Amino acid sequence: MSQSNRLPHGGTIDRSRKLAFEFDGRRFTGHPGDTLASALLANGVHLVGRSFKYHRPRGILGAGVEEPNALVTVHRGPGRDDPNTRATAIALFDGLSASSQNRRPSLRFDVGAVNSWLSPLLPAGFYYKTFLWPRSAWHRFYEPWIRSKAGLGPAPTLPDPDCYAQRFAHCDLLIVGGGPAGLAAADSATAQGQRVILCDERDELGSTLVSSGEALVEGLPAAEWRRRLLEALATRPNLRILPRTTAFGYFAQNFVGLLERLGDQGSQAHSDPIPPTKQRAREKLWQVRASRVILATGAIERPLVFAGNDRPGVMLASAAQSYIRQYAVLPGRRVMVCVADDSGYEAAIACRQAGAEVAVSDVRMQVTEAQAASARAAGIEDLPGCVPTGTGWKHRVHSLRVHQLHGDGSFGRRRIHQCDLVLMAGGWTPTVHLHSQSRGTVAWNDALQAFVPDRSVQDVESAGACRGLAGLGSCVADGRAVVTAGAARSPLPATSRSRLAVLPGFAEHDAETAFVDFQNDVTVRDIRLAIREGFTSAELFKRYTTLGMATDQGRTSNLNGLAVAADALGCTAPQVGLTTFRAPYTPVTFGTLAGQQRGLDFEPVRVTPIHQRAVALGAVFEDVGQWKRARFFPNRGEGMHAAVARECRATRESVGIFDASTLGKIEVVGPDAAEFMDRIYINAWSRLQPGRCRYGVMVRDDGFIYDDGVVGRLAPDRFHVTTTTTGAARVLHHMEDYLQTEFSGLRAWLTSTTEQWAVIAVQGPNARRVLAPLVHGIDLERESFPHMAVRMGWICGVATRLFRVSFTGELGFEINVPAAWGAMIWEAVYAEALRYDGVAYGTETMHVLRAEKGYIIVGQETDGTVTAADVGLDGLIGKDKGDFVGKRSLQRASLQTGSRKTLVGLLSCDGRSLLEEGAQILGAPLSHAVANRSIGHVTSAYESVACGRPIALALLSDGRARVGQTVHVTSRHATIAAKVTGPVFYDPEGARLAS
Repeated sequence: MSQSNRLPHGGTIDRSRKLAFEFDGRRFTGHPGDTLASALLANGVHLVGRSFKYHRPRGILGAGVEEPNALVTVHRGPGRDDPNTRATAIALFDGLSASSQNRRPSLRFDVGAVNSWLSPLLPAGFYYKTFLWPRSAWHRFYEPWIRSKAGLGPAPTLPDPDCYAQRFAHCDLLIVGGGPAGLAAADSATAQGQRVILCDERDELGSTLVSSGEALVEGLPAAEWRRRLLEALATRPNLRILPRTTAFGYFAQNFVGLLERLGDQGSQAHSDPIPPTKQRAREKLWQVRASRVILATGAIERPLVFAGNDRPGVMLASAAQSYIRQYAVLPGRRVMVCVADDSGYEAAIACRQAGAEVAVSDVRMQVTEAQAASARAAGIEDLPGCVPTGTGWKHRVHSLRVHQLHGDGSFGRRRIHQCDLVLMAGGWTPTVHLHSQSRGTVAWNDALQAFVPDRSVQDVESAGACRGLAGLGSCVADGRAVVTAGAARSPLPATSRSRLAVLPGFAEHDAETAFVDFQNDVTVRDIRLAIREGFTSAELFKRYTTLGMATDQGRTSNLNGLAVAADALGCTAPQVGLTTFRAPYTPVTFGTLAGQQRGLDFEPVRVTPIHQRAVALGAVFEDVGQWKRARFFPNRGEGMHAAVARECRATRESVGIFDASTLGKIEVVGPDAAEFMDRIYINAWSRLQPGRCRYGVMVRDDGFIYDDGVVGRLAPDRFHVTTTTTGAARVLHHMEDYLQTEFSGLRAWLTSTTEQWAVIAVQGPNARRVLAPLVHGIDLERESFPHMAVRMGWICGVATRLFRVSFTGELGFEINVPAAWGAMIWEAVYAEALRYDGVAYGTETMHVLRAEKGYIIVGQETDGTVTAADVGLDGLIGKDKGDFVGKRSLQRASLQTGSRKTLVGLLSCDGRSLLEEGAQILGAPLSHAVANRSIGHVTSAYESVACGRPIALALLSDGRARVGQTVHVTSRHATIAAKVTGPVFYDPEGARLAS
């Protein structure tokens, strides 16, 4: 396709090469140096998308990150689709493929456009007031339907195959923005020897100098000044320049997040695609800590608010100027420039110099003589005191309706101007987003009719246009002055050269199509409606109307929205206030934030040495922390409940073996090991004899249970500590923290040995018979190897630590062998167990067996507010030992009151109903007309084969005093009556343990 809008000369593009690209399946060509937006305009494409809510046709409005309309999906292959990407920020490369969004079936014919005709029925917040009945239909029907009719681009569904980098950096000075002020600041700071990082979101620094109409900067033509300065900066070893890098977030203590784009978008200097690989990241996250920050982020031109201002072919004046002078693209041949600021005349002259017919409609009653003279000299028709009131269009704007504005605000004669491009110059809004994120305040400036940066709690200053200055000379001078402490800064303008561009004379029907927020389809009518309904706070009407939300962050809409609200409230814009700017300033990919921490690098899968043996037995696994643990071992055609019942029965009647390798294991060694254990646990350990074990409970300094596990004393100076599977790392950190800070005088050392030992639990009446032929050097008989003892010996020729402990209530042993021998020992033990009709059992069976005995699991029977006394373990507290972590907290009266929730058992009165874990416990049925409040909750509930009925454990207020009483447990439709019992359901005397 011919490039009908490409100028024959000018710009910074490389005309010697052509780049092929696709948009919505149509093939076009552009040049290195183009963005997707400039290349589309060069090919005469103005219609690029449909609006969020009404599906109105939308065109390119801006030339940078302020663009609210031209959001496209870039296709890079499976898993590499990027939705909601600004066409103005996509550097063109050969083979680029992009598509428009939020349209069905095509961009030109979108059935969703019926929403625009129905707009009187779809005002702001209509869904809050319309879809109220039936209440259940909101999630099932209304919400999915609304979401299918509105939105931006589709979210990717495939995993992202690219890689992303992250790094930290430190500098004396971080400069955000590579425009005239930022370049001048970098030049002065590096000349003083400061270590400087300069970042800019564009491919080329100082690109605004190319599109500027001003001739001289510090005595040189603007383009020449830029070229010389960039050459000088490239030689400075203390300067790091980061083009294509956006500062998206400003955090505490001058910590700034930067997003650098490295991947396959190419660059304006090198427009070949650079595919990301495992060796080359697509994007990089810079986490920069700076002693000082200078924000030179510029300003964004404001659009005018009038009926039909959202049509394709309506554009910001500064954007058109950039397309002409930087990209050599003339977006239209017959141009109407609607001016509320002097800068609009610069764009008008640029269009005229490029060969367009140009007329200026200035909403101000009086125009400065200099501007009028420049317009006349360029052959531009100037219409002062004329306001735009509507557009004519068919796929693109073809006319503009303007009215003469009288001094009293009334409208006079109407004129229709034929045009194919309408430019809006509504003044400039300083970009204060990052300053606001730094916890900085803003102040209203009457001359600028905008908010400007004021103070910040951090060492940050703003320079140039983002401080409210206009003109290249002033911005450059301000950039140099801000570097030197105490230097005189350029004063802000004292007189206005613009007016806030919310124009008078809107009738209600005009307000329906006068758009304030282009991205979110917020109109003047929507804001007025929000004010009428009482949402008078800026933060409230922002949320009610969605003004300034989503990826736009109010760049082109905030001030105009405040002006409309102020008009409706009868006050001024600063009295309405400004909403909070939150990170990110521009969208950041999840991949960049995650970096390398994804997949197995984010959540590594940990498997035990016996994992493959469990796989061979057909185990069904569950995730416990990072571990894969066998949940149950089904036979062919067997479901979980049947498999668990079979495993429970076999373990109770004969023998079961269980892979317990995931238990946390910590070696505590040293002359003061026993003293350290006394201080870190509630138990007493000094008098525990070597070769014996003890169940230990660890509490935090607030007295609440932190972890538990069996501890074996191997020698006077050595303990083998076990922890819960998910608590291994935090328990080690907890112990290490106290050892290094509070108990630093103790001679004890901690070593994690979780991965060193494979652990096989052998449980059941035949456990001793299974081990007898395999174990050597250990007498397994009850008298010499009692319950809660540990012995060293051999199993199948491998050294072992053999514990006689049980988490099932049966005769039990736990075999600890080096991990490398775990699979072999499992095979031998399993083969021996099969001789007694034994089984391998999983975590689900383990849960049932321990619940039958009333054994707790930390994190299930505890919730961070449970003490040892609450679960019946207060007898473990060493009464005659010294201080320990949490001792004083346990003595608080609030932890000793009888009304605390304590561990009890629950049996449903009908003998059949299985209670739900997490269900609330009430004193009376829901149907009773009494004050009914929760008195506890169910912590565990299982079908018990041994008990022949469902059982449950619960935390119940004053639970021990309620034993024998009936309570009512909530279910989905009613309550279930249950009897309160003790927490031990099976073998309460413990005879089977001692066998």
